[in-house]
Amino acid sequence: MNLNRLAYFAAVVDAGSFTRAAERLGITKAVVSHQVAQLERDLQTNLLIRTTRRVHATEAGRMFHARCVMILREAEDAFDELAQTTAAPTGTLRITAPNDYGTAKVVGVVTAFTAHHPACRVELTLSDETVDLVSGKVDMAIRVGWLVDSSQQARKIGSFEQLLVAGPAFADRIAALSDPMDLAALPFIANMALREPLFWQFSRGDLERRAVRVQSVIAIDTTPGVLAAVHAGGGLSVLPDYLVADDLASGRLINVLPEWRLPSGGIYTVYPAARFRPPKVTAFVEMLIRAERSAC
Repeated sequence: MNLNRLAYFAAVVDAGSFTRAAERLGITKAVVSHQVAQLERDLQTNLLIRTTRRVHATEAGRMFHARCVMILREAEDAFDELAQTTAAPTGTLRITAPNDYGTAKVVGVVTAFTAHHPACRVELTLSDETVDLVSGKVDMAIRVGWLVDSSQQARKIGSFEQLLVAGPAFADRIAALSDPMDLAALPFIANMALREPLFWQFSRGDLERRAVRVQSVIAIDTTPGVLAAVHAGGGLSVLPDYLVADDLASGRLINVLPEWRLPSGGIYTVYPAARFRPPKVTAFVEMLIRAERSAC
């Protein structure tokens, strides 16, 4: 099947005239008329009713036209997507990411990306505030936790565990803990960047659940600040595994109640509404995904 004939037929139906269709396509009326007639012969069906004033689609022609529009759009998308994948990333890539995850993970990928794609530069904004993607000021956002707006164009690229941690100074008091309900006896550092910094749901196995509300002795509005306070011996807190893994492995921090789990969260790339994403965005996301997988 010649896809050009589908395009000629769709143009005639849309324009209501062979002459106007030919003008839109930039070819002669004779070519359009011949190709549409050949299409009807191939299908052995009358697709058009021709009058001196206007061309109308038959019932079969109307149904076929709807299909043609879908086929041509899919073909156009396929070509556009191929062009996107084969084009080299260029230009400035503007990214926003949370302060903690951005510092711990994204900065390293940014440096690798600019080294691998010298025609690109990156502007990375590290902020725990949710940046408006509609403004057009960023190409993509990286968000950590739980997405609220399901209408966003998002892709989950990884996940993380939340861990209750403390400094070594609390080792003796931690050893006496057996249940999350006992946390009220210990000082807690609240992360005010979270929606519910004082309420935590613990689980052990499939049946045991604990909903714990703690009282904070210190409240800080950034995750790195909370981590610094925990290191300084200010109390216990809940932090993401990607931020405390090295400290736990070295003994600088202690995993409190390790047999109890907190809800895991997701790591997402979020994009402004657009039909296609430029090569610089696609290339960066794939590099970020590889970094996430290698860390697992």
